[in-house]
Amino acid sequence: QVQLVESGGGLVQPGGSLRLSCAASGITLRDYSMGWFRQAPGKQREAVACIPRSGGGAKYGDPVKDRFTISTDNAKSTFFLQMNSLKPEDTAIYSCSARRAGLCDRNFQSYYYWGQGTQVTVSS
Repeated sequence: QVQLVESGGGLVQPGGSLRLSCAASGITLRDYSMGWFRQAPGKQREAVACIPRSGGGAKYGDPVKDRFTISTDNAKSTFFLQMNSLKPEDTAIYSCSARRAGLCDRNFQSYYYWGQGTQVTVSS
């Protein structure tokens, strides 16, 4: 049984940092492209970051480039999203995901496995 479990969300002030974790079980991370998505109230789910299985470097959504970093620890079957210089517009539910295809995809419907989501709130 495949499970993705996020942790690390919470309330942070603008300009602060958070690190989200996604612990995977039932899959081998190096066999999957792994992504983070977010969804704010009243908005569509959007791609935040992804590491493609095929290599070639991580991909980021334009709103988070140069502020967020995705990384993996295959030995611990965990991947991360380091979020720096957070802004109120980053407030959303963040979810981790995985798909077997070698490349990243901004379309969330192409990802098969999902975590339950973790709330990130950026507010003073």
